[in-house]
Amino acid sequence: MIDLTGRVAIVTGAGSGLGREHALLLGRRGAKVVVNDMNAEPAQKVVDEIIAAGGEAFPSAASVTDFDAVQAMVAETLQRWGQIDILVNNAGIIRDKSFAKMDLADFRLVLDVHVMGAANCCKAVWDHMRERKYGRIVMTTSSSGLYGNFGQANYAAAKMGLVGLMLTLALEGAKYNIRVNCLAPTAATPMVGDLFPPEQLAMLQPHRVSPAVLALVREDAPTRVVLAAGGGSFETAHVTLTEGVFLGDGPDVAERLVERWEEVMDRDNEFEPDTGFRQLEHELAKAEAARLAKN
Repeated sequence: MIDLTGRVAIVTGAGSGLGREHALLLGRRGAKVVVNDMNAEPAQKVVDEIIAAGGEAFPSAASVTDFDAVQAMVAETLQRWGQIDILVNNAGIIRDKSFAKMDLADFRLVLDVHVMGAANCCKAVWDHMRERKYGRIVMTTSSSGLYGNFGQANYAAAKMGLVGLMLTLALEGAKYNIRVNCLAPTAATPMVGDLFPPEQLAMLQPHRVSPAVLALVREDAPTRVVLAAGGGSFETAHVTLTEGVFLGDGPDVAERLVERWEEVMDRDNEFEPDTGFRQLEHELAKAEAARLAKN
């Protein structure tokens, strides 16, 4: 059993849906939980559920877009419980429209809530986790960001942005035992609406996603993982690089690239770079090999 006794967790957007299930499960496994939601009433209801089950929790109505409010939430948590071990960045909104019809204000708003909201929360706990040399952070990405979805340009951009944030924070936090991962959930929540028939939505209950969070915040958690979860099924998503081809210089490089497109796309020897510099190193290695072969 994954035991979180003695751990303190903040879950954003936890008044309903996925966040509520995450908070309840963390509470059942022994964590003290800060139930964050913009609306105080649903947050308090989740707190009451956790306490009724024998756990400890308190509500926070801080907006994740307000850094001062997030800092105050973190300060209150430290005053009450003295530590923060787990941060689950779950808060989010949607403003779906085709890009042609989308107002840029709605584009900015979605990025502000998802990306800046997560950044605000991470920044507020980062120094504390570094000092204690312990932290488990979960970002909430989406298949929309990983693969695209019609009518969700803003949401997709935000969700893929969180993958980049996760990958970098995992590198920067590694020596401080801060492990950072992404969850890509599929669940029947108000954000999904009526996109699927009732019999399928019944299989996508939010509580079936939350065990993935538990796996990502445990003491021996992985880091730099994108874990997909929905309907009781779990997968991992990967950002990979193919072996590709070296074409060098010349006026016809673009034409030769098109001619060898299938080789560039060939995934037989693809790999997952451990940092962004691996692309540069991979390309330099091929260029150097070509130079040596020429000489």
